Amino acid sequence: MSRRFLFVLGSARLDGNTELLAHKAAEQLPEEVEQEWIRLADHPLPDFVDLRHDSDYVRPPSDSTTGLLLDATLAATDIVIATPLYWYTVSGLAKRYLDYWSGWLRTPGVDFKATLAGRTLWGVTVHADREPSVAEPLAGTLNNSAAYLGMRFGGVLLGNGSGPGDVRKDSDALARAKTFFAQEAPLARFPHQGV
Repeated sequence: MSRRFLFVLGSARLDGNTELLAHKAAEQLPEEVEQEWIRLADHPLPDFVDLRHDSDYVRPPSDSTTGLLLDATLAATDIVIATPLYWYTVSGLAKRYLDYWSGWLRTPGVDFKATLAGRTLWGVTVHADREPSVAEPLAGTLNNSAAYLGMRFGGVLLGNGSGPGDVRKDSDALARAKTFFAQEAPLARFPHQGV
C-alpha cells in the first residue's frame, strides 16, 4: 500500500502556528505520497454519544461529516493530529474526533481496529510555554490511542509560539520538521509495557 497521509487540523484558528508547522513537515514528503487535509472546524462533528450499552452503531453515510472523517481515516496509512496545546492536551475539536474512534470500533463492517493496526499516528503541536514537558499529556493521549489500536507512533513535532506566525521563529522546530516524517515510527506501547 502506498503511503497516504491524513492531516487532521484541530485548531479553531485558520492558518495558526500548529498548521504552519504541519505544512513545513508535509513539504518534506515525497511527491508521490498522497496528502489529505481536513480542518475539523470546517467539518464540525456533533457531540459523540456512547451507544455501546444501548443500541448498535451504524456506519455513517459517506456524504456526512462523520462519514467523510471515517472514510478518510480508514484510507490513511499515516494519520497526523495537528492540534494546538489546549490545557495541556489536544483541542476540543481533536478530542471529539478521537472520541468518534470509540464508535467506529463498534460499527459493523468497518473493522476499525484491524484496519488501523500497523498504521502510523503522528502529532504536531505548538504551545506558548518554553518548557516542552508541558506537552507530555498530549503526547500521552496520542501514544496511548495508538497503542490501544496496535498502531505505530511517530511522536509529536513540538513547536513554540503564541502570536500569529510565531512558530516561524522557532528554528529548532523548523529543523525537526524537515526530517520528522522520515523517521521510522516504532510500534506504540503503553507506558506500563516498558520499552
